[in-house]
Amino acid sequence: MRKSVENLATSKITGGRRHPLRIRRKYETDRYPNEAVSGPQETVTRRVRGNNKKSAVKAIDFVNLSIGDSKVKKVKIVKVLDNSTNNDYKRRGIITKGAILETSDGKCKVVSKPGQTGIVNAVLIKE
Repeated sequence: MRKSVENLATSKITGGRRHPLRIRRKYETDRYPNEAVSGPQETVTRRVRGNNKKSAVKAIDFVNLSIGDSKVKKVKIVKVLDNSTNNDYKRRGIITKGAILETSDGKCKVVSKPGQTGIVNAVLIKE
């Protein structure tokens, strides 16, 4: 039986077992999160609800850096400086939305969701 987000068969107050009224649906199944790290580019495409596809980044070494209003530059990621999402992500160097990266052009903040869109977009932080 697949693990899911919903617990369909919880126990009763008396300690007895409750039998679920239905089985788990495909869309209720749990997945491991896609945690992007710095390294040679590796992407994964998976099928999601509605027969759609999601591309996810497993590892990436370049970021699309937005400088000013209309300039976009592809720059190399040096390291992950900070990740306010989770202290563990900061320690492991996971790239998520809102993470602060050190690039060859300076510090930048990630504005895309690499685990869902398959691309890392960032804006330059003025110092």
